[in-house]
Amino acid sequence: MAQPKTDEFLKNILTRASNDSLQKILSNPDAYRLQIIYTQINRDKKNHPSFQNYYYNYDPQLYYNPASMVKMPLAFLALEKLNTLQSKKIDKNTPLVFDSSYLGQKPLSQDLTSETGLPSIAHFIKRAFLISENDPYNRLYQFVGQQTINQQLHAKGYPNSRITRQFMGFTAEKNRHTNGIRFLNPDGSTRYYQPPAYNPDPFDFSRKILVGTAHHNRQDSLIQAPFDFTEHNNLPLQDFQKMLQSVMFPESVPKKQRFGLTPQDYAFLYRYLSQYPSETPYPKYDTAAFYDSYVKFFFHGSKHSMPQHVRVFNKVGWAYGFMTDVSYVVDFKNKVEYMLAATLYVNQDGVVNDNQYEYETVGYPFMYHLGQAIYQYELKRKRPNVPDLTKFKISYEKRDPHDTRPVVREVDN
Repeated sequence: MAQPKTDEFLKNILTRASNDSLQKILSNPDAYRLQIIYTQINRDKKNHPSFQNYYYNYDPQLYYNPASMVKMPLAFLALEKLNTLQSKKIDKNTPLVFDSSYLGQKPLSQDLTSETGLPSIAHFIKRAFLISENDPYNRLYQFVGQQTINQQLHAKGYPNSRITRQFMGFTAEKNRHTNGIRFLNPDGSTRYYQPPAYNPDPFDFSRKILVGTAHHNRQDSLIQAPFDFTEHNNLPLQDFQKMLQSVMFPESVPKKQRFGLTPQDYAFLYRYLSQYPSETPYPKYDTAAFYDSYVKFFFHGSKHSMPQHVRVFNKVGWAYGFMTDVSYVVDFKNKVEYMLAATLYVNQDGVVNDNQYEYETVGYPFMYHLGQAIYQYELKRKRPNVPDLTKFKISYEKRDPHDTRPVVREVDN
């Protein structure tokens, strides 16, 4: 096993941050399976960006459960696949319904949180990004297909990434099967039919991944043995950082590493990677439960608000005691931009799958203070050239204050 990578430059920034919740975890990073990647962005005189990564305890072999992070590449891949169906007159807003084509699969014919009452790829992506709902991820997975997901990730330069599971408690075999899908005409007839798919490709599960000292099984029985993550989704933190960079700055990566997206796709993704639930009319989320910083861990402070002049383009994930955030941060007022990715494990009792994790007491405070340490450093950092950030100024949606529809309070995320 290679030694975890730590750059003294980043270590010094974090060490100088005088915060107890930060220093507690930095003093014992291995116990928290901590990994951090801080990406400095500098512009030349023509506003072209360059990127420099700094690492803290980074080890691509150290497993963390990506949880909802996988919704990000699935959104990118779904839009990419839609662009191959343009001859069928299919786009992200075309209504679609899901059949039940294999054991355990669930049909879907409506989505009452959308403006039309019907499902669409666009609305799945909104729900996956705005508050990280789970069923939209399952539907994106079913649309793209397990085989295509992994073939495309590997082709784009992510050979160590694999997405093998839906969030449905399926067996490995069930996850290989995906539903038949019908895209609809306005009159409800079928415009295009995508038949059920099966992935025959093998996965390499030769490296066992065991975490914890005990776990609860599916019957909620306590088993005195580590939890086996060997066949779970697995993506190195660097891969997520590079995927987000390839969408925010497609020109910064080789063409083969980019997702096949249109200018309209990029604009759509920029909006929903950064828009707040309070700005969104469909779905109409309860903003008391789903506040502006709900999925912005690096700004998730006690006030639950976001700085007016800051936007965070990101995705987070949390499950089994693992917490992860991969972000591109823009401060329009102070002309600041950077990327930050981090994951940590907060499970003091070592029992996996018991829902007894220290998200509130350890995880959120650490992520917030880590985010603030980097943000404050960036505010003071002198840049060779002031960046022009106009590209990332988005025209966000607005809620109608007279909208009397009930709010969405209960979600699976």
